[in-house]
Amino acid sequence: MVFNNGNVVQKTQDFQERFPDDRSCYCLIRDRRWPDGFVCPKCGSKDAFLLTSLAYTYACKECRGHTSVTAGTIMHRTKLALRVWFWAAHLMATHSNGISARQLAAQMGIAYSSAWLLEQKLRRSMIDPSRDLLDGVVEIDQTEIPFHDNDAPRSPLKTGKILIIEAVEIRDRTSGKAQKPKPRGSKYLDTLSGRCRLAVIPSNEKPNIHAFIATNIAPGSTLISDGHASIPGLEGYRHDPRVIGNMAAHIPLQWIHRVFALLKRWGLGTYHGFRREHIDVYLNEFVFRYNRRYYRHVSFETILGIAAKHAPASYWDIVGQNNPRKGITMTRQRPRRRKTAEGMREDGTGPYSRGKNPKSSDDGTSR
Repeated sequence: MVFNNGNVVQKTQDFQERFPDDRSCYCLIRDRRWPDGFVCPKCGSKDAFLLTSLAYTYACKECRGHTSVTAGTIMHRTKLALRVWFWAAHLMATHSNGISARQLAAQMGIAYSSAWLLEQKLRRSMIDPSRDLLDGVVEIDQTEIPFHDNDAPRSPLKTGKILIIEAVEIRDRTSGKAQKPKPRGSKYLDTLSGRCRLAVIPSNEKPNIHAFIATNIAPGSTLISDGHASIPGLEGYRHDPRVIGNMAAHIPLQWIHRVFALLKRWGLGTYHGFRREHIDVYLNEFVFRYNRRYYRHVSFETILGIAAKHAPASYWDIVGQNNPRKGITMTRQRPRRRKTAEGMREDGTGPYSRGKNPKSSDDGTSR
């Protein structure tokens, strides 16, 4: 692996020294999951011992249940080594522009399918359900981004749009703390952007926008917007609309349009355009990276800490399909085709489908 930045090389060496094997990774997950010692998830007992016959597995003395350190987490039933998970989280968190599944597969020497599933699971563990709400003065607005409707590498971005709503905190540049509200219409000068939130909404109607505000912004906050008609009417918030008129929208709403520009540039540069499928987890990754843009090299531990508390997500959960091994009858959308000496042929159309061997006669003797 070649790096041009000496600081990145140093951080990579530090990572390899800190996590030289799976055991060092196991210790970090164990401490993140059970900071006060092992607790059996079945009976709640703390009386357990570490098995020597199974890797990183505890045996409870009360209920005699076995619990792996990765059981019930985002790494549940993983076939990959723990160090592979750690190295992937490190690359996703420290790579300046993000890293696609194909890049990750090439750098780690694993299959593309494994790299894709690994990234999808890590993206789902980038959002902490107990995170604090945005507060203070918050800019809020909506935008549309184009999307691909297929995976053809040279297909242009289609005319369809994905509607995204965003909120970003305004912080005081001197103190770095939340900006104090000013009288309506006042300008907020010498500021910084704080944390942000992103979500896909089906339309610009009031129920969708109000639900996003109530979920991501603390009551009592001041909302600065472009005066969209769907924002007023939500109790518990102070609304400070700005009339855009003929001026550029990024002048009265500086930080939110800067984040929108970074999001669109990131999507085009790293993933060559977003798709509708899994768009939410890609927004989660962007929010995670943006909110930790000043300390990327330690944020991978945050990913793993959250991953140790997240419920497992299987491949079938991610792709939104039923697992055929769970006894659910699957309906094939098109007939299966097999390669034969005469070319591709659908099942049930060859001579064997009639129960006859073409090399045998009617009386059962070989021709």
